Amino acid sequence: MFEGNRVTAHTRSRYPIFQSPMTWIARAPLVSAVSAAGATGLLENSIRSLAVTQREFAAIRAATNQPFGVNLPIRYLQMDAREEEAILDWLLGQKIHFATTSAGDPTRYTRRLKDAGVVVYHATATLRGAIKAVDAGVDGLIVEGAESAGIRNPEEVHTFALLQAVREKVDVPIVAAGGIVDGRGMAAAFALGAEGVTMGTRFVASVESPVHANYKQAIVDAPITGTTLMDNPPRARSRGLKTPYAIAVADGSRERLPRDAVLDRLYVQGDVENTSGAAGESAGLIREIKPVKQIVDETIAGFWREIDRLAALRSSR
Repeated sequence: MFEGNRVTAHTRSRYPIFQSPMTWIARAPLVSAVSAAGATGLLENSIRSLAVTQREFAAIRAATNQPFGVNLPIRYLQMDAREEEAILDWLLGQKIHFATTSAGDPTRYTRRLKDAGVVVYHATATLRGAIKAVDAGVDGLIVEGAESAGIRNPEEVHTFALLQAVREKVDVPIVAAGGIVDGRGMAAAFALGAEGVTMGTRFVASVESPVHANYKQAIVDAPITGTTLMDNPPRARSRGLKTPYAIAVADGSRERLPRDAVLDRLYVQGDVENTSGAAGESAGLIREIKPVKQIVDETIAGFWREIDRLAALRSSR
């Protein structure tokens, strides 16, 4: 179906769709469901715990025999050098074949991973970062526009412009991230030079996502203007749901909660009003909580429907 696609050749997955390696969320229940559906699940490692990595990795392998990858968030792993080395050593010992790097300079891991036979994609939100990653020897890029959820640089540009700028300068396969929830968005990304897409917010609002149902429903209920950017000291900002808490933090009338407090209050307890769950602008395009397989299947069907529609314009000339 995607013959000649470099992303599926690299991942060994059926479809060129990635699930974003979201902190706490991208663990066994979600990753295994995404991979079983034919896409590429990515196990997160931002917690910096070898025990968690081992537990979740084993659970994914027990749940599905389909390919999956791991993400290595450089800046977070660097915070604990001993745990960083332990996680890298253990993962390489498991003969992983596909990894993504993010949040930092990919040269820290690229040569070591590639020497072990691992295919490496690096996630970047800038043209400069994309060129630097290619120079470091990565096999592909995840190019993430400013409409994405989570921590953002104030100077980032959105996916539509960023994809074109990166495609003009590099030849490696590009996976587009930011603003994509379905086949229409996937087709648009391919038109701009991508060979795959990443979805984060769409998979948060899935049946298999481990977060509280209130968080999922808040994403479904969000209008197209339902996210906001808050300062994330010292230099970054973060995009999340526009809740009373988020508005108060943005205007300075309330202090920002520590990350772990947000994870517990929102992900576990479901307190939407007094937190702001990470969500991309694409939250305004999500209408329903669905099983992962349905999300993937509908995205692929919608993609080919859009490709056929565009092809018909050519044949009608």
